[in-house]
Amino acid sequence: MSPDENAAPAAPASSKPAVPRTREEIAASLKVRTRCGTPTEKLEVIMTKEGLDRIEAATVMVIGLGGVGSNCVEALARGGVGHLVVIDHDIVSLSNINRQAIAYHSTLGRKKHEVVRDMVHDINPDCEVEALDMFLRAEDIEPLLSRYLGRVDMVIDAIDSVSAKLAIAEFADRTGMPLISSMGGANKLHPECIGFADIYETRNCPLARVMRKECRKRGIRHLRVLYSCEEPVKRPTLEGASRRERTNMGTASFIPPIFGQTIAGRVLCEIAQVPEA
Repeated sequence: MSPDENAAPAAPASSKPAVPRTREEIAASLKVRTRCGTPTEKLEVIMTKEGLDRIEAATVMVIGLGGVGSNCVEALARGGVGHLVVIDHDIVSLSNINRQAIAYHSTLGRKKHEVVRDMVHDINPDCEVEALDMFLRAEDIEPLLSRYLGRVDMVIDAIDSVSAKLAIAEFADRTGMPLISSMGGANKLHPECIGFADIYETRNCPLARVMRKECRKRGIRHLRVLYSCEEPVKRPTLEGASRRERTNMGTASFIPPIFGQTIAGRVLCEIAQVPEA
């Protein structure tokens, strides 16, 4: 008897071709990360799959798309935020080029909210962007934010108007809407002085000084801000210029982007539930 005569009969060949498994199915069976080969694969290494799932499900509102706001939106888009609400009424001008993520010679004269929308979609086509062309006065804040109450994971105030900033802070303090407010970066040169604080703990920031005083008047209990504790560089106003022209105020190419990126970093880590350092 040959050795093959005692062998078990071969199983019949399947008539159906094997169905290729998806990347998610393979990852689940191997218990490995699922974003390999995607733009967020490096983020998943440090933020985990669950953290990025939370980020992709999140909605973040950015009010003001200048030096701080545009750079913040860029970082949020690269970080995988699934839904952004961006608001501005201004156009890109030549003086914006030194600090704004959306300012190029090719975008001069375009509406900032439209350029930001296009930038986000170029970075992350899956991100839903509500781009609103609005000039916000203090009286516009409550109707706007009321529409999004309970729908946003964070509001980022990156505007210059003190009255509008106070209206945003007052609404957030009253309703519990999560908020980070950016203070001023003008005439500042040292990134190591930038940090988060409650408005009542700030120092050496002219905008924060005004905000502190007005927050007390309005009974605003808390306001989380990003600010610089650096003493502003002193510069004289140009002869013949009015105070409104602010010719003694300058902005470094790196300070507003660092403000925006720092806020975005805090927002992404909080949404992903990354433990604090």
